[in-house]
Amino acid sequence: MDAPLTLLDSDASFCFGCSPEIVCFNECCRDLNQFLTPYDVIRLKKRLCLSSHEFLARYTRRHTGPGSGIPVVTLIPADPERLTCPFVAPGGCRVYSDRPSACRMYPLVRILRRSHDTADIAEEYRLLREPHCRGFHAVRLQTAREWILNQGLPDYIAENDRMLEVIGLKARLSSKALPPSIADQVYTALYDLDRFLEGRRFASRTGVHAGRVESARQDEVALLRQGLEWAKQLLMKTFGR
Repeated sequence: MDAPLTLLDSDASFCFGCSPEIVCFNECCRDLNQFLTPYDVIRLKKRLCLSSHEFLARYTRRHTGPGSGIPVVTLIPADPERLTCPFVAPGGCRVYSDRPSACRMYPLVRILRRSHDTADIAEEYRLLREPHCRGFHAVRLQTAREWILNQGLPDYIAENDRMLEVIGLKARLSSKALPPSIADQVYTALYDLDRFLEGRRFASRTGVHAGRVESARQDEVALLRQGLEWAKQLLMKTFGR
């Protein structure tokens, strides 16, 4: 049975807390199907002192988004039976300060809706109450807005919304699958940023002035934004827009 989702106003309070003292501690790190955003990959690979290619090869699997056709990645479980996160330890998350956005958001679910009339985007939150979770018995009281700030989510949300722009563009352009060569290029531009930057034609390919290439090497978030914009251009070119 699916866990219930309760609509939550951003200023409405809810009780939730998680710590080693709670009996279900670490249970949310099992039975996992964890998607990673491009910004998640940046934070994790930097934390683990790996190149993007090394991190992706060691810790992720590549898939095709079922609705968008855009390449996406998921974490490879450490335990194939219990589907345990590779970064969880008995004492908690080993990469806690750089944990993925979905982990930070839990138990909230953030939903974006676009108005058909005005094209404006509205944000709403829902509270996910899973049967195993005892965090809701905690005395800690906060609003959704406070939770977002306390969990360090603003940067994640800002960068993840840029990825949603790519997904939305693809949906508007075409429902067709990406040709394999195009899918590979989009995957590199979104996730494998070290290889994206290493390409000899990086400056001409992205429209970035050659003098800014070195700056991109020092600022991976700026590089990601370049990759996202380049992916948009590639999608429009591929589908004739």
